[in-house]
Formats: sequence, C-alpha cells, structure tokens
Amino acid sequence: MTPTPRAGFTLMETIAAIVILAVAVPPMLWAVTESQRQRINPMLASRARWLAVEKLEDVIADRHSATDRGYAWVVADPYVDENLGDIAGNPGFKRSVVLTETGADLGPPVVGGGYLTVTVAVGWTDAKGITQTLDISTVLTDYSP
Repeated sequence: MTPTPRAGFTLMETIAAIVILAVAVPPMLWAVTESQRQRINPMLASRARWLAVEKLEDVIADRHSATDRGYAWVVADPYVDENLGDIAGNPGFKRSVVLTETGADLGPPVVGGGYLTVTVAVGWTDAKGITQTLDISTVLTDYSP
C-alpha cells in the first residue's frame, strides 16, 4: 500500500495566512480610502485658480474699458468683497480683491500718475479640512494713450 499524497492546508498554514492578511489588508485599505479622499484637492485648486483669474480679468477689463470707467474706476475699488460669504455658484470658496496704488511718476514719454497692484485672493477648505489660499496679482498702469 502506497501512502496517499496530502491534500488541503494544515491548521498552521491557515493561521499564518490569516495573520499575514490581518497585518497587510488594513494599511492597503487606508491607502485606497485616503487616495479617494485626496483626489478632490486638485479639482478644488483648479476651481480656485479659475475664480481668481475670472475676477482679475474683470479688473483688467474695467481698466481698459472704452466707457468712463478706466483707471479711476479701478482705483475707487468698486469690487464686492466676497470674503464675507460664498461666491455665487461656488459654495465653499471665498474671494477678495486688494488694490495697492503707488504714486510713482511714470515719466516721459508716458503721461501718467503711477501704477496699481491688483491682488485677488481665493480661499477654500481642502479634503482634509485645511484652509488653502491662492493669490494672483498683476500690475495696471495709469497712463494716457
């Protein structure tokens, strides 16, 4: 009579497999969960950049407006400070415009009284609950063409 080959797992092999899985699976699940949670951050940053550029383009358009607006309109700061509440259509985002004027003389051949630094700040809360801010700035000159 020849001995029959052993089939199946022993109790020790089964316990070893359970221990290995118990140690390896939780960190893998945590990594997958965290990556799912963090995938929204690039989209939030992209939306913040879009909102900042949108407001900056509004200011630049007012400066170069063919109507009576022009540089004096921009300096008068007619822009609504949206930092007190959410931006319409974009809940969770706040935006503010800061205008800093200098009285530097631009000198000949340009006739003008200085330049204006326009900074648009957009704030939001990321997936981890951390407040993020994006600032975009540009310079506008006070000149007479």
